[in-house]
Amino acid sequence: MDVRPHPVKNQPRHRSAKPATSGELLKPHNQPKASDALPLPLYFTSGLFFTMFFSVMYFLLQRWRDKIRNSVPLHVVTLSELAAILSLIASVIYLVGFFGIDFVQSIIRPSPDSWEIEDEDKSAPCGQTLIMPTVVSENKKPPTEHNYDEILKNMGPGSISNLSKQKNKNPPTSSDHMLDDDDEIVKMVVQGTFPSYALETKLSDCNRSAAIRREAVQRITGKSLSGLPLDGFDYESILGKCCEMPVGYVQIPVGIAGPLLLNGDEFFVPMATTEGCLVASTNRGCKAVYVSGGATCVVVKDGMTRAPVVRFGSAKRAAELKMFLEDPLNFETLAVVFNKFGRLQSVRCAIAGKNLYVRFCCATGDAMGMNMVSKGVQNVLDFLQTDFPDMDVMGISGNYCSDKKPAAVNWIEGRGKSVVCEAVIKEEVAQKVLKTTVSALVELNMLKNLTGSAMAGALGGFNAHASNIVSAVYLATGQDPAQNVESSHCITMMEAVNEGRDLHISVTMPSIEVGTVGGGTQLASQSACLNILGVKGASKDEPGSNSRVLATVVAGSVLAGELSLMSAISAGQLVKSHMKYNRSTKDMSKLTSS
Repeated sequence: MDVRPHPVKNQPRHRSAKPATSGELLKPHNQPKASDALPLPLYFTSGLFFTMFFSVMYFLLQRWRDKIRNSVPLHVVTLSELAAILSLIASVIYLVGFFGIDFVQSIIRPSPDSWEIEDEDKSAPCGQTLIMPTVVSENKKPPTEHNYDEILKNMGPGSISNLSKQKNKNPPTSSDHMLDDDDEIVKMVVQGTFPSYALETKLSDCNRSAAIRREAVQRITGKSLSGLPLDGFDYESILGKCCEMPVGYVQIPVGIAGPLLLNGDEFFVPMATTEGCLVASTNRGCKAVYVSGGATCVVVKDGMTRAPVVRFGSAKRAAELKMFLEDPLNFETLAVVFNKFGRLQSVRCAIAGKNLYVRFCCATGDAMGMNMVSKGVQNVLDFLQTDFPDMDVMGISGNYCSDKKPAAVNWIEGRGKSVVCEAVIKEEVAQKVLKTTVSALVELNMLKNLTGSAMAGALGGFNAHASNIVSAVYLATGQDPAQNVESSHCITMMEAVNEGRDLHISVTMPSIEVGTVGGGTQLASQSACLNILGVKGASKDEPGSNSRVLATVVAGSVLAGELSLMSAISAGQLVKSHMKYNRSTKDMSKLTSS
C-alpha cells in the first residue's frame, strides 16, 4: 500500500515542491505552509524572519535591562519598543509554523477523509491484512498522479481503517511480559540489569515499585525488613517530593501536649518522639503556664537567607562588588530582579581575599523558603554577570547562610523566624505544679544554662533541652528535621519578679525555620498535625501568618519544656522520673536472641 496526497487541480505548485519520495508516504492533503507567508523564495523568507527574530530580541533585552537599572516600569513602552514587540510576535508565529507543522501532524493524525490511498498491489484481496511498505519496490514504479482515481476504485471500503489499525498496532514484546512479573523484575534489580531508581518510572505504580525494591534489598543483603511497615502508606504522595527509592516507612508515636495558652489562644501541640517523659514533661510545663495566665510570644524578624560565594581575579574587584551590593541606591534594582520568587529584605556581604560571600535575606510567606530564596539569588547572580563578567560563581551556597550547621551568623543575625516568648509563673504554681521554688530555679538557670554553657563554649546552646521539643514538633508537622540544628539556638532566662515571689521566664530563639506549605507538610499525617494547630496550608487572609504562628508554638512549647525540666532537676526528680517512665520492662536478652 502507498499513501500519497492527491494534488488539487488547477492550482499551481509551490516553487519549492519536489516529487514524492519513499520517505513521504504519509502527507496531509492540501495543508498550508508557513513559507507561504510572503510571496518570496523560501530561503529569503526564512532568512528575513530569522534576522527579525534575533534583532528585535536583542533590542528588547537591551531596553529592558536599561529600564531595570533606571527603575522604569517595564509596561511603559515607546513606539519603537511596540513595533519591536509586534515584529517579535510575527517572527515567532512564522518560526513555530515553519518548524512545527510536521511535528504536530506526526502526533495528531488528520482524519481519514483527508488522506488519499493508492494500492501498489492490485491483486491483493480487500480483506487481506495490509502492511505499509517503508520503501518503493525497485521492480515497481511508484504510482503517478494520473492513476490515483483508478487505484482508489480498486480498493475496498475498509482499506483505510485496516491500514490505520495495522499502523497503530504495537505487538507485545518479551520485555513487556517481563514487566508484568514482579519476581522477574526483582531478579533483574538484584542482578543490576534494572536500576532500582527507575522502578517508579518504568512501572508507573509507586506502591508496587516500593514492594519490589524492598524484596530486592532483602535478597541482596540477606537481611529481613519484616519489622518495617510497607502497606498503609501513599507512596505516590512522596514521588519527586520527599523521598526517593522507598522501601517502607518508620513509625514514630505522636503525643499531644497542652493546652498551651499562647497569646490568648489555646494550642494542643503534637510531638513525634521516642523519648519517654518528653511529652509528659512538656505537658506539665504547659499546665504551669496555663494556670499562671498564659505566655506571650512575638516574632521580631522573619526572613530566610541564602549566601552564594563568588570569586574574582583580585580582592579589589571583590570589594567593588561588595560596595555595589551594599549601596542603598542599588537595592531597588536588585529587588526587582529578585522579587519574582520572594520579597528581598536585605543584602549583606563578607569578604575573604578574592572571595565574596553575599547573604541575601527575603520574606517567603508560609513556606520555609529555601527553594524560593535560592531561585531569587540565581536571578541576581545572572543579572550581575553583565556588569561583572569576571565574577566566577563558585557555589549557590557558601555556608554563610548558614543552613543545617551551628553558626554565629544565625545566632546574631537570625534566620527564618526570630522569636521571643515569655511567661510569669506564680509562686504557688511553682510549688504545687512544678514541685520547686522560684529561687531554686533562678539559681540553677544561672549555673547550668548560662555559666555551664559558657564553660562548654556553647554556640546558641544556652538552654536545657530546646532541641528535644523542636525536633519532636518538627517531625510531627513535616518540617526539615536537619534544621533542628540552628532552629534550636535558644537562650533561656529566669529571674524573680514581684518582690521575689514569682518567676519570669523567657526563651529567645533567633532562627526557627518552619513552613506550613511544601516539603513534608503535604503528607497526610503531618498535614493532620498542622490541622490540629490550625495552621494547615497557606493563610488566605494574611500571607505568612500560618508559618509565624507555628514558630510561636514552637517557642512556646520550648518554654514549657524548659520550665518543666529545670524544675525536675532543681527538685532532684529527673533520674526518678526517667527510671519510672523511660525504662523498658521487656527482657532485652530474649529479644536479641530471637
